Amino acid sequence: MDVRDLWTEALAGVLARPVRSALTTLGTVLGITTLVITIGVSATAGNQIVGRFDALTATSVTVVVPPSQDPVPLVDWSGVDAVRRLAGVVSVAALADSDDTASVQVRANDVVSPGDVTGQTMAVVGASPTLPAAVRGRMTAGRFFDAGNIARHDRVAVLGDQAAQLLGISSIRDSPAVFLKGQAYTVIGILGEVEREQQLSTSVILPPTTAEDQLDLGMVTRVLINTALGAAKQVAHQAPIALAPGAENALAVTAPPDPVRARKGVQGDVNGLFLVLGLVSLVVGAIGIANVTLVTVMERIGEIGLRRALGASRRQIAGQFLVESTTIGLLGGIIGAVLGMVVVVAVSAVRDWTPVLDVRLAFGAPVAGALVGLLAGLYPSLRASRMEPVDALRS
Repeated sequence: MDVRDLWTEALAGVLARPVRSALTTLGTVLGITTLVITIGVSATAGNQIVGRFDALTATSVTVVVPPSQDPVPLVDWSGVDAVRRLAGVVSVAALADSDDTASVQVRANDVVSPGDVTGQTMAVVGASPTLPAAVRGRMTAGRFFDAGNIARHDRVAVLGDQAAQLLGISSIRDSPAVFLKGQAYTVIGILGEVEREQQLSTSVILPPTTAEDQLDLGMVTRVLINTALGAAKQVAHQAPIALAPGAENALAVTAPPDPVRARKGVQGDVNGLFLVLGLVSLVVGAIGIANVTLVTVMERIGEIGLRRALGASRRQIAGQFLVESTTIGLLGGIIGAVLGMVVVVAVSAVRDWTPVLDVRLAFGAPVAGALVGLLAGLYPSLRASRMEPVDALRS
């Protein structure tokens, strides 16, 4: 019996019981589908997460300035200009805060009305005029203070959107004021949609000169830097030198981790969860194929005896049942690969993601299904090949 005859006989055996073969194939289909979905969705999700990671975190560098008793500041407010000139820097701003101004009583008016909540406890910070771009926010009302306000030491303030809501200020048309330690500050703007340093949404932001005059916030404590994608590592190395030449080792720099490592971590976590489910489904499918093939052998004892009596060798009998089980696994692998890729594309379309599919899945999944079928058919085919023609015909 040549290979073509063997394949024809095996295919006829599979098609002779289409319902049973379909149900047997279902286990392999579920296992292969789960594996393809696992690999496809984890790669797609990992790519999407890393894309967001790159956009928000992989371009953020923070330089922390330690407190110092030296009257000469380690980092001056003008140091922001030096950092801005570095290659790869998109935006930069300096912040000044302290423990004393982390919790300040802020009032929307200086009249205490019984029963009305007119004061809130919130943080007060000093900042350079480039802060909105550095924290990836925008002015939802009014404007941010400028170099003129800083030079004149104007008592103006910008509120975070949540701070404004707590104080009952929704518009700046009438030049509302807030009161800090008995001093009035005119609110000229409201900063909202802050993506970085989100605690600023509940803070009062003052010009650096005003913050130094009124609240002794003259020392820069942090420098926020946004970089172009891929430039964070270089900027993190150069920024301390630009801010404090000769004393750069005193500054602490927080740079983003490697996005490639983050992607591998995400994919590893997702794969670890779903690969177990896929392998369990494949084992169930293999057991199903083995059981059905064994039952088929028992039902076809007479046929096996007749074939042996007509000259079929043990190898040919074993080969026939092995090809049948392998065919069932191969069909399950093909159907499972197609269903899995369709699910990955559908999930990506619903989530508005870009699907990531490895071309090797289209070829590897059917091979994996065929291998499962081959392994599952080893014992039944071996048992069929060991039957003696006389005993088989008597049965």
